[in-house]
Amino acid sequence: MRLLINVATSVDNSCRIMETVSVDTVSAHAGMSVWATAGVHPHSASAGVDGLEFLLEHPKVIAVGEAGLDYHYDHSPRKTQRSVFAAQIEMANRHELPLVVHSRSAWDDVFGIFDYEGIPERTVMHCFTGGVDELRECIKRSALVSFSGIITFANADKVRDAVEVCPLEKLLVETDSPYLTPVPHRGQPNRPALVTLVGEETAKIKSITVDEVENATWKTALKFYGVEDFYTTSG
Repeated sequence: MRLLINVATSVDNSCRIMETVSVDTVSAHAGMSVWATAGVHPHSASAGVDGLEFLLEHPKVIAVGEAGLDYHYDHSPRKTQRSVFAAQIEMANRHELPLVVHSRSAWDDVFGIFDYEGIPERTVMHCFTGGVDELRECIKRSALVSFSGIITFANADKVRDAVEVCPLEKLLVETDSPYLTPVPHRGQPNRPALVTLVGEETAKIKSITVDEVENATWKTALKFYGVEDFYTTSG
């Protein structure tokens, strides 16, 4: 059995996701065991976090997020983004839940808020877009770093450099579907099955085998989300 984690982007979206994590989801999703996060993406920060904490009590909610800052699009005012991000860090710490973080063009403020609020013990930097310097700041704060199809792009040398120096035990792989489709499928909608291409590129960059990447990231993901008891390390 494999697992699927449905990642939330707003309180309303988090509520809808609760429908996907009912007790019968294993049979309903072709053998997948479905879990969820509950959180507010920076794009949705203007809508606030009212009602979010109640959802964190649901037994199938295994993380807070996707939370963070996005100064590239600025769909929500930056002050509001920072306030909503800080509130979710506080919730993650109080509920002892992992935190899934979005950071785009906002590294200094992300790290500053981490240091002020206290970064949760289990934190992952989702869809990492930084370079070696940003990676080292994440590792210094004991965060995991998750790489997407970006690492297959021709213009992504700085992100590949980060993959190369990232300790394997601190590394995860993802797709960020339906965005950032890896080469050679650029121009098509992304999908979770293409995570294999991210794993293959990671292995190539780090000069290790694909099996090593698969086994390490699977084990790390289970531990990060606190679901080891539900799965074997072989998946």
